[in-house]
Amino acid sequence: MTTLIKMAFRDLLRNKRRTFFSCLALGMGLGLLLLMAAFIAGEMRGSMDNGIRLESGHLQVRAKTYDENKNSLEYEDLVVNPDTISAKIAGLSPVKTATPRLYASGILVNGEETNGVRIMGIDPKSEANVPFREGMIAGDFLSADDRSGILLGKTLADKIDVKTGESVNLLINTSDGDVDQQTFTIRGVFNTHTPGFDEFTLLMPMAKAQAITRTENHASIIFVLLKNIDDTQNVADALKTEQLQVLTYTQMNEIVVQTEELARGYMILIYIIVLAITAAVVVNTLIMSVYERTREIGILAAIGMKGPRIMLMFFIESCFLAVGGILLGLVIGGIMVYYTSTYGFYIGNYGVTGFLVGETIYSYLTFNDALSLTILAFIVTLVGALYPAIMAARMEPVEAMRDAKS
Repeated sequence: MTTLIKMAFRDLLRNKRRTFFSCLALGMGLGLLLLMAAFIAGEMRGSMDNGIRLESGHLQVRAKTYDENKNSLEYEDLVVNPDTISAKIAGLSPVKTATPRLYASGILVNGEETNGVRIMGIDPKSEANVPFREGMIAGDFLSADDRSGILLGKTLADKIDVKTGESVNLLINTSDGDVDQQTFTIRGVFNTHTPGFDEFTLLMPMAKAQAITRTENHASIIFVLLKNIDDTQNVADALKTEQLQVLTYTQMNEIVVQTEELARGYMILIYIIVLAITAAVVVNTLIMSVYERTREIGILAAIGMKGPRIMLMFFIESCFLAVGGILLGLVIGGIMVYYTSTYGFYIGNYGVTGFLVGETIYSYLTFNDALSLTILAFIVTLVGALYPAIMAARMEPVEAMRDAKS
């Protein structure tokens, strides 16, 4: 075995340039696939994180008949006495914060500019509003007793061309099926760096939202954030009652989970295709080696080396090429992933519809993705090496030496 290893290694050093470029081709292919895997994982992770902090929380408590797609304001679809329920939930040790929120649909009017909006009634003092407080780029945050002030997302404010201090008209649906109208003053503008959220979101104090929608002491949901995401299911089980339903962040962001699973299935096919193309360069190197060493292979066969050992020698050679290419790929991919995980890909408003994708996607490479791609690259390279190895093993000694002389 030691002799075969030395022979394989010696052959690779015969043409160092060809060996290097073979490893580089495999390395670049692997590096790009590592970046691609990190990009997909980063996009899904960012979308899930944004969904949790802006929309779903880790848990939501709501009426069993509530439909979030309709923003229903009928009493039977809402949570009654939400402040009391929120206080009880917040008292649980795994819970970071629990706060009521009221959702309604409306139309924002500024002169000739109109835009459909989702009104979110919030408790301004709640810790759950950190993304909005930290995202304030103009004006001041809301106060609980404000009855004429609202906050707009940056994308929405730009779209209807309004600034802090200006007034706009708001048409809003009410619990009795009517449409109410009122003039509001824009207290401030926030930027969560999530265009899909900022473009349609309008914030107002919970008391005002309940008054204008005539929902009195009701809320759409109880928004719950936990100290540790791993406690989600345990807390959900503890909060279940006959009157209310408790949904986890995975249930409320099901489209993100399903899309990630689907994307991974397609990515495996892409991985195999790309690695097969790059492995072809390694296979070409081995075939060239077979033709260049035809006389040597004939002599080895003539002195008694069996076909399986000749095959093994070429497999060892392909292993060296695979290892060299994989190491280069890990370095190339590692550099690209590190850069994009630090500085990100800026995509602006070009996110995927239905996803709360941020303006910038930060790549995120998991150990499992890196390990699976490394193993796949090694396997594809070895499978590709079958052909030249079999070709070398099947050479007849006399014919091999005759062909070499000719």
